[in-house]
Amino acid sequence: MTRKRYSLEVEELEIEKALEHVESQSVKNVNQEKKRFQQLAKAHGNKVKRVNLRMTAWDYEKAQEKALIEGLPYQTLLSSILHKYLSGQLIDR
Repeated sequence: MTRKRYSLEVEELEIEKALEHVESQSVKNVNQEKKRFQQLAKAHGNKVKRVNLRMTAWDYEKAQEKALIEGLPYQTLLSSILHKYLSGQLIDR
């Protein structure tokens, strides 16, 4: 079986380099810690909040058109755009 090689971005290369120089330590009660982190992830992970958003009719219609082209609900498209913007993943062309 051949392993597929991926090219890493600059930030990923820096993280990889930093991790190479970190000494690992064993975790006491690893199963208990694993369960604790799973509970934390459940508590904070995928909570969906409902919001009301006012926008111009033109923006609303364009969002619906783009969503139709993408084959998804316009609310999902708007949520995705907002998430990408807030996480710094939305880039200008």
